[in-house]
Amino acid sequence: MPFAAIIILGFVALFVVILLVKGIRIVPEQSVMMIERLGRYHKTLEPGLNIIIPVIDQPRQIPWRRTHKQDGEKFFVVTTITNLDLREQVYDFPSQSVITRDNVGIQVDAVVYFQITVARDAVYEIENLPIALETLTQTTLRNVIGEMDLDDTLTSREKINASLVETIGAAAQSWGIKVNRVEVQDIIPPVDVLTAMEQQMKAERERRARVTEAEGFKRAEVLRAEGERDARVATAEGEQRAFVLEAQGEAEAIERLALAEQRKLQLVKEVMQDDFADYLVGIRYMESIDRMAKNDNVVWMPHSATDLASFIGGYRHLLERKPAGPLAVTEGRSE
Repeated sequence: MPFAAIIILGFVALFVVILLVKGIRIVPEQSVMMIERLGRYHKTLEPGLNIIIPVIDQPRQIPWRRTHKQDGEKFFVVTTITNLDLREQVYDFPSQSVITRDNVGIQVDAVVYFQITVARDAVYEIENLPIALETLTQTTLRNVIGEMDLDDTLTSREKINASLVETIGAAAQSWGIKVNRVEVQDIIPPVDVLTAMEQQMKAERERRARVTEAEGFKRAEVLRAEGERDARVATAEGEQRAFVLEAQGEAEAIERLALAEQRKLQLVKEVMQDDFADYLVGIRYMESIDRMAKNDNVVWMPHSATDLASFIGGYRHLLERKPAGPLAVTEGRSE
């Protein structure tokens, strides 16, 4: 065999091997590949080993933009891919300038979580899926925040996220993707607004501190007043109790003295019998004379010396009279 024929056969064999290698396509798990035959969509290759016809069948070249972070800054790289990832993907696009309803310009940074559900639509229904999704998200973000004031924007992130998911999901459904959620990462107001907000927050904290201090002082005063009131009530109750006890003691003493006096008079009456009235008059007369004698400012003069001598003599007669009855028996026993 001529040497030239061997060389030709070698080239033919090499070409056949290259064609065979070109016809073998391995698709990773959770990925698909779009195959076009002579420029038209032919089929979708599933994960695993697939055979295609070289030259006639070609994988669809899909432009794709990826986000990378370096030193806290975001930058984008545009590449061409053949395998579409069917897993949930995160698309972090640059922060956008948005104007609120009260004409305050803010910077909003959001992240979109989406998943390709229909690979053919994601390739053929939209030219560049990442760019289209970014543009749609930016437009929707401006519309949603443009209907809200700055204060509502800063405090209603969940409401913003829900509105973005609903609007973007409905618009992107025709592209064969499902928007799972949209998260607003950061909202940055202008510097002057931040300064005003800090001053407002400082004033609010000072106001709360003053209110707390005033409430504490008020509470302390209330407690002090309640303590003084309780102390006065306790003192009054103690004085009242002491007065009642003292009154009860005096009443009992008076009652006992009255009973003793009553017993004494009964004994005297039993002894004196018919002279009991004269005895009482004499006793009261002598007590009156004793009280008047103790008063230095009073000069007492009897009405008649004869009457005084007669009264003293009669009173002496009563005292010298021997008692009868129980007292007589007592005296006899003592003798």
